[in-house]
Amino acid sequence: MTQAGAMKAMSKEMQDCVEACMSCHSTCEEAMSSLMQMGGQAQMQIMRALMDCSEMTRMCADMMMRRSPMSAEMCAMCAKACDMCAEACMSMPDDPQMQRCAEACRRCAEMCRAMAGARM
Repeated sequence: MTQAGAMKAMSKEMQDCVEACMSCHSTCEEAMSSLMQMGGQAQMQIMRALMDCSEMTRMCADMMMRRSPMSAEMCAMCAKACDMCAEACMSMPDDPQMQRCAEACRRCAEMCRAMAGARM
């Protein structure tokens, strides 16, 4: 049996969730870079939310791709981190980068919530 045949293919929903996680991860990284370039007293609460969300989304995607038995629980935690990050980014409504990040976070949270309730 080939290695590819030994592992069940990911569902379309799971593939979409992995893509949403990776997109959210990169958007959070870009937003962190943008905040750091602003200098001064960069909003630490927003920075922490971005860091948590960036790490959580990357880890969540990795766990789904390797079919971890903890994927559903990770998706639930990831959705929470994404919700918190979206809220933090919305505190800067005039910054287009933060608005893009909030949108990516909301999309990822929605998909992760669906995966948390699904059988992996």
